[in-house]
Amino acid sequence: MESNHKQPNLEVRVKNIIEVDGLKFKDLNNSGKLEPYKDWRLSPKERAENLVSLMNLDEKVGMMLINTRQMGLTQKDKSKTSHDGVLDEGIVEKGETIFALEKVYGTTHTIENMHLRHFILRDNWSPAQMAEWVNTMNEVCEGSRLGIPCLIASNSRNENTEFIFGMNDAAGIFSTWPGTLGLAAAAKGEIKNGGDASLISQFAEIAHDEWDAVGIRKGYMYMADTATDPRWQRTYGTFGEDPEFISDAIGRIIDGFQGENVGKHSIAMTTKHFPGGGARENGFDPHYAEGKWNLYPTPGSLEKYHLPPFQAAVNHGTSSIMPYYSIPSIKKSVVQQFEGKDIPFEEVGFTFNHYFINHILRERLGFKGYVNSDSGVTSKMCWGVEDKSEAERFAKAVNAGTDLVADTNDITNLKKAIENGWISEKRINEANVRLLTEMFALGLFDDRTYVSPEQAASVVSNQANWDAAYEAHKKSVTILKNSNQTLPLTADKLGNQKVYVEVFHKEPERATAYTEKARQECVELGQFTLTDNYEEADIAMLFLSPKSGAYFNATPGLLELEICEDKTETALDGTTYQETTLSGMDHLKEVADSIHVRGGKVIMSVNVILPWILGNIEPLADVLIAGYDTYYKAQYEVMAGNCRPVGVLPLTLPASEAVIAVDEEGNCVSRNDVPGYDKDKYMPAGLEYAYKDSDGNVYKLGHGLTY
Repeated sequence: MESNHKQPNLEVRVKNIIEVDGLKFKDLNNSGKLEPYKDWRLSPKERAENLVSLMNLDEKVGMMLINTRQMGLTQKDKSKTSHDGVLDEGIVEKGETIFALEKVYGTTHTIENMHLRHFILRDNWSPAQMAEWVNTMNEVCEGSRLGIPCLIASNSRNENTEFIFGMNDAAGIFSTWPGTLGLAAAAKGEIKNGGDASLISQFAEIAHDEWDAVGIRKGYMYMADTATDPRWQRTYGTFGEDPEFISDAIGRIIDGFQGENVGKHSIAMTTKHFPGGGARENGFDPHYAEGKWNLYPTPGSLEKYHLPPFQAAVNHGTSSIMPYYSIPSIKKSVVQQFEGKDIPFEEVGFTFNHYFINHILRERLGFKGYVNSDSGVTSKMCWGVEDKSEAERFAKAVNAGTDLVADTNDITNLKKAIENGWISEKRINEANVRLLTEMFALGLFDDRTYVSPEQAASVVSNQANWDAAYEAHKKSVTILKNSNQTLPLTADKLGNQKVYVEVFHKEPERATAYTEKARQECVELGQFTLTDNYEEADIAMLFLSPKSGAYFNATPGLLELEICEDKTETALDGTTYQETTLSGMDHLKEVADSIHVRGGKVIMSVNVILPWILGNIEPLADVLIAGYDTYYKAQYEVMAGNCRPVGVLPLTLPASEAVIAVDEEGNCVSRNDVPGYDKDKYMPAGLEYAYKDSDGNVYKLGHGLTY
């Protein structure tokens, strides 16, 4: 933690500055005296301990909750804003939206009367507008009794992706890189070529500068989960299935965003989802009841595959850790060990799980930071404690070691748990000291309360950052199949051949919009002669963006990984239903056949956000490419041979439905808790997990062709 005796440059907007020993301090509680918490010469922990001794119960309760907070710019009714439209003062009645699990009050009321000081920003306005909002929030905070500032958190903002609430709330304002799997594909490719994962470090350092300039000082990222169950909806937010690589990447992410210690320019990281969300029960997600279980049927899997990236996060000093919603299943697991000791499974979500948080995370892994629950654990995703009241759930979570409860403003039930004597004052003080130590270390009480909107705009518009991101897009492109050296399409190989470009998506209207964009980017590159009539084309470049399932609702049956349209599925209750992961499959085949009849070549790129089963499309392609929310233009550059392909698969693609089949008892033929590269160790005789294409390429972790 930083501590030096050089006078920081202090700015106040409401309170006064006092002078002591010829030095300046903020008089945050208007006392005219220098209490230890105002003294920037002391350590963050000393200051936090002093401040907690001055706080009343309501202030301590508010400190332990973090809630989503929208900007005034997002509020449609401008009469419900304050501070020239910057702050949102609207009230949302309980149950009005999926996230208003409690009544949501205006910003000023939430800060002044409910004493919340942690907020999640999901809005995506300009850097200067976000900076001004952060400043105005802190101005309101400064005016409160003790002048405690607020800390703004966000999910990832630097990845090129479609909006998904709670995973990718914001994209396209900060420098825009490929998805997390794309960063992994690029970095693993560089390692394969004799380099290292410094691309991840560069990403973290650049993103850090953008966040720091805007004043968003806490990141709900990145996922240290090892992807082992192929149907898990959140696979695309991981660094893949290789625990050793994920550990390296997570260490680099924390070093780049936080620095060696949490200090005045750190972005404090919250590494998620402890102890690893990849060991799902057949892909169902714990955002809904069907997905509440984590399974460990394989001896040693938790220690070997799932915990190492969290050990790396702790070793690199991650500021906080987010436990997963899920419950470890006794019935569908074998006894797991850690460092030679059996782990007792209590069947409650990891946020409520005393053994996992205290014995494994704190004692064994050596974690010193605070525990930040995932969103909605006391109201919706309260697996294993559904029968308890909300106040009892707060008690269970906090007593298990959770310090900050996410996406709620439910001060009533947390306070009730304390007043009923279910949580000790000592435990409440401990949580507050942990949370405030981070805020002091970040400089929020001193010279980092306010940021410059002008500087925010200039840092984020720095072209070098966007250029570095574009390089990563190019490096993420993974060539899975290249029959008869079709690529690269160099000028002499192309001659005056005509190229047809089309994008396919699950939603036809998106396919139309994206096709226009992909054609535009092809024209910008200026290396291909485009035609919009595939019947006269010599080469087709077809981009496939399949989608499967929904983040907050279970599919009636298992999540579909085949690329298909109107496929008849059987639901878990035995009824049938239709599933589509990509619209226009007949048209896709028609285009491919038309090109092939004339002796042309079909280049197909699949957006890998899940480990798709490629059997329905791979035979139609002369070239098969994997992208990971990778720009079209970057893919054209690789196709044209402007740069040699670097990317490799960060996870294994399954061979067929047969290798992920699930029986009546819900047991999967391949192990849910084992990564793709190791699944063959446990497969029945005659079944091999990885996909093998018509050229004999095996789509296993690390596969990627080059030229």
